Amino acid sequence: MYGPDGEGEGNGMDGARPTRKLAAIVVADIVGYSRLMEADEADTLARLRTIRSEIVEPITAQHRGRVVKTTGDGWLSEFASVTDAVQSTLVLLEALAARNDGVAPERRIELRAGINLGEIIFEGDDIYGTGVNIAARLEALAEPGGIRVSSSVHDQIQSILDLAFEDMGEAQVKNIARPVRSFALRSRSGSGASTAPAPLGKVAEVASIAVLPFANMSNDPEQDYFADGMVEDILTALSRFRSLKVIARNSTFAYKGRAVDVRQVARELGVRYVLEGSVRKAGARLRITGQLIDATSGAHLWADRFDGALEDVFDLQDKITETVVGIIEPRIRGAEIERARRKRPDNLDAYDLYLQSLPHLYAFRSEPNTTALALLSKAIALDPGYAPALAGAAWCYEQRLTRRWPTMRDDDEMEAIRLARATLATTTDDANAIGTAGFVLLMVGREWDAGLVALRRSLDLNPNNVLILIMAGFANIYAGDLAEAMSWLQRARRVSPADPGAFFFLTGEAWIRLLSGDVEGAAAGAAQSAATYDGWDSTYWVLASALGHLGRKADARAAVDKLLALSPGTTLSGLRTKTWPFRHHERIAITIDGLRLAGLPEG
Repeated sequence: MYGPDGEGEGNGMDGARPTRKLAAIVVADIVGYSRLMEADEADTLARLRTIRSEIVEPITAQHRGRVVKTTGDGWLSEFASVTDAVQSTLVLLEALAARNDGVAPERRIELRAGINLGEIIFEGDDIYGTGVNIAARLEALAEPGGIRVSSSVHDQIQSILDLAFEDMGEAQVKNIARPVRSFALRSRSGSGASTAPAPLGKVAEVASIAVLPFANMSNDPEQDYFADGMVEDILTALSRFRSLKVIARNSTFAYKGRAVDVRQVARELGVRYVLEGSVRKAGARLRITGQLIDATSGAHLWADRFDGALEDVFDLQDKITETVVGIIEPRIRGAEIERARRKRPDNLDAYDLYLQSLPHLYAFRSEPNTTALALLSKAIALDPGYAPALAGAAWCYEQRLTRRWPTMRDDDEMEAIRLARATLATTTDDANAIGTAGFVLLMVGREWDAGLVALRRSLDLNPNNVLILIMAGFANIYAGDLAEAMSWLQRARRVSPADPGAFFFLTGEAWIRLLSGDVEGAAAGAAQSAATYDGWDSTYWVLASALGHLGRKADARAAVDKLLALSPGTTLSGLRTKTWPFRHHERIAITIDGLRLAGLPEG
């Protein structure tokens, strides 16, 4: 296959003394190549060319290797370092596995590889020798998607790389006089074909991000402190999101001052996302740029720049940290939802099911809510103690109850409370789950104090969680302090200034103004919220009530009509007794009186 008569032998340089050296050799080929070619020759060849140009050649070069030659269904590479050869092959298999995600099993291109450390003979750009032949024989022994290494490779890397091996014993292979002892590279779980080492394999049960040191683009080395401080603040803020694995500073700062390839960094650190940026000083002004990259695809999910005065350097640093965190967490969540959506149904875990439920959960419609609840129920069945799924399911029931959608079971109210309490009983430190559970206890169980305590605890854990900031704002409207409610909602707006859910902030702030006596401000804020998104019924509670108080009968009637179109059957009595968990009677009275003036039926 890789030399005359397929044996890789050659004397080199037309009888002259051959050039020899010790090298790590990788032989890889496609499993089931003939079957793929028979099914669709043109497609298989096109995909193979793409894999070679976009995966094999770049990854080999990044690991200081060389693709010596290719065959119809494989290739031969050589490396000066055994470590580089093994890491390159692991990364290559991981990249190909990611590309196969969502592809029908019969169309997947799977590789297997053999790696050997031995002496090779050069002839021009080609290589031959027993070292090459042993690598080829090992490749034939490898499992689909797996790697088989020789004992010489195993002995070199077992104390260097954090890998697990299975000793496959000795085997007599074609045209090699002595038996060859080999090892299968295994995942740390001890099952399945070889995978990437622990840092490069499956990324726990959460999305993962590395924040690289920001580059100092100024001629002023003193600006390093600012760039480093900003990265530390961003790391601290991101680490509060339990749904996000954040690589520690001591790992990411190892890349400081180095020209790096983001995809390689992501593979080395075992993350899906990388945030990088720069700081530039010009006179009394500072400019900071940042960009978030999906390392699996190389796509830029977000990029922006921030400008400010040098004299306000620490305020600017705080502003940028808050804004960056508010922007990138939803971007990552969206990318994770899309990743989970593409996964095969038979390969979903509790985390994937939870992610898939989120768009349906946030739709605030009866049918999507039913879909979300079904997905979350499957997640809970797989992992009964998974707090995010428990809390999400509790919130599903809360939405159904407060909006009077068709019941799912005879005891929807008790089930919502049970799920919320089960969430808190897990002793989770997931701020999102804790806050959501607290919100459900307040909304459904009228457990005002317990709900507010859970929400405040959640925000102590993560003051940048926009969803919980919104929930805390509304919880305080119903049962707490209006000034605190306004503070949480305004923080949510600062953290996520371009949030697609801005109507939440606007409606909450408008309601606080209504309850505080600023009826004109309430009407204007609710109208702005409706202009942002006209599909949330709660906005029209506030808008219709404010317009009713102002005596703008036609506009008030139109707002009531919209409310009834969104939530048929809404009545004053239903809002008062079923929907709103107001702790303070005067707050109910203000909103109800306005809605009555607007023409909402008593019920």
